[in-house]
Amino acid sequence: MDIKQIQELIKFVSRSGVNEVAIEQENFKITIKTNQAPTVVHATVPQAPLVQAAAPVATAPTAPVAATPAVPVAEDTSKYITVKSPMIGTFYRSSSPDKPVFVNVGDEISTGKVVCIIEAMKLFNEIESEVSGRIVKILVDNASPVEYDQPLFLVEPI
Repeated sequence: MDIKQIQELIKFVSRSGVNEVAIEQENFKITIKTNQAPTVVHATVPQAPLVQAAAPVATAPTAPVAATPAVPVAEDTSKYITVKSPMIGTFYRSSSPDKPVFVNVGDEISTGKVVCIIEAMKLFNEIESEVSGRIVKILVDNASPVEYDQPLFLVEPI
């Protein structure tokens, strides 16, 4: 696959709304993923110059895409308490896929109640609420990566 084909593929993916495209050939593999964020290009090529040429191409078509999500109407969240992630890891709403979720929107929680699990380095850490109130919004999708101090829930104090 040459650089022109890679450029055309990136343009196609950015316009089509496809979330992920993966192409594997004998000694070449490329994966392009989008999640309403900048397009990420992972390329494994035996020749280093091709990888360097592909990186700048990936950033050019994503600028218009990155500006689009900034349009949503802002809600007044000042009256809510934000429960934040105490660590980096993967967010889970239940202890296993076949178990019920810890909390749903509208549930009342109290201090010390487990609200989610964050997996970090193969350890599953139960995250307990430090506030009492009612869950207004769940800000993270199940099985999504989270960063330290990232908002997880909005809680209306009782």
